[in-house]
Amino acid sequence: MERNEVLSPAALTTWLIEKSLAGVGEAEMVGGFCERLVHASVPLARAIVLVDTLHPIYEGRAYRWNRRRSQAEVLEYGRTRDGPNAEAWRRSPLYYMIETNQSIMRRRLTDPSSSPETPDFATFVELRNEGMTDYVALVTRFAPTGVIGEMDAIYSFWTSDVVPGFDENHIAMLQALINPLAAALKCASLAGIAATLVETYLGRDAGRRVLSGRIERGVADRISAVLWYSDLRGYTRITDTVAPDQIIPLLNDYADVVISAIHEAGGDVLKLIGDGTLAIFRESDIGDASHAALNAAVAVRRNVIELNVRRANSGLPSTDVYLGLHVGEVFYGNVGSLDRLDFTVVGPAVNEVSRIAAMCRSVERDVLLSAAFVSAACPADRHRLVSVGRYALRGIARAQELYTLDF
Repeated sequence: MERNEVLSPAALTTWLIEKSLAGVGEAEMVGGFCERLVHASVPLARAIVLVDTLHPIYEGRAYRWNRRRSQAEVLEYGRTRDGPNAEAWRRSPLYYMIETNQSIMRRRLTDPSSSPETPDFATFVELRNEGMTDYVALVTRFAPTGVIGEMDAIYSFWTSDVVPGFDENHIAMLQALINPLAAALKCASLAGIAATLVETYLGRDAGRRVLSGRIERGVADRISAVLWYSDLRGYTRITDTVAPDQIIPLLNDYADVVISAIHEAGGDVLKLIGDGTLAIFRESDIGDASHAALNAAVAVRRNVIELNVRRANSGLPSTDVYLGLHVGEVFYGNVGSLDRLDFTVVGPAVNEVSRIAAMCRSVERDVLLSAAFVSAACPADRHRLVSVGRYALRGIARAQELYTLDF
């Protein structure tokens, strides 16, 4: 905080706008805001600001501040409608405020009788035991046109540890500043939501490229990469023989195994095609990329065995993963129509790797590698790569020698 900084509500609003335009993150923004409230003589001891988000795992993030630290601590919370968090959520002051359509709740923790209309939640008892004296909760709702997914409000809790706590001027200041704070946090959160969504649906590298502005149709880079294509053994038979409501959980289980192995080895998943996964591995040295892909293949095999044991113990159908690995030049970028694009790889090598994976069933191998992959592999890996013969690949003019991985 700047020395002699003016700390009026108008000045704090200007500060929030400047930080929002500068791209400051939510934790830093909440921390700086709380620090300025304290310097404006608001007797603030702790604050928690909750922001829902769009994320495949988390429902939202909590930014928790206290006087002992300048920046807020970030906590991610899971779904509150069901699961282990549901009961605690239904017993919280926030749930009560939402259900009763309240925007502010005040509780003098040292004198519960001062607000008899408010239930004495367990949270209040805990705060009182920790030396807190006053509590204010605010719900800042968005208009329907401003709602994004489940992000329809900003929730905040403000506590004091002095007697008598907040006075009416302090509360008026909080109420005057909560809308600017909510707007700034919403702006900051949208940047994170955009990054999460493009990485979730396009892949990590492709998502970053799209967000950086690579969105023009036909713009693509020519790259050399290790290409990965995998799918599930007997998937068509499985879909014909198991209950429909088991299909998506099965796909998710095996996708977890494949995608986590690819990511941990440094690869990028570009596309999920039914039961298939298309990915690339890129390094400055193609031998390093080949080594990373082999590590991922070993991890997939190990984790599929463990997954199949768990599924069998639960009485669920199981299968295996067929994998093709290839090395080649591809075009990496935007392909599609004027208003519907895909950021992916295209080129003959992409067709070839899918054909190699399709040969796994005929050759009775879980992993097949092209001769180009073997040539690119680092010397330390080549002793594990064993030829299984030459085969004609569907749609490919010349027969190719294929290899497998000796686990």
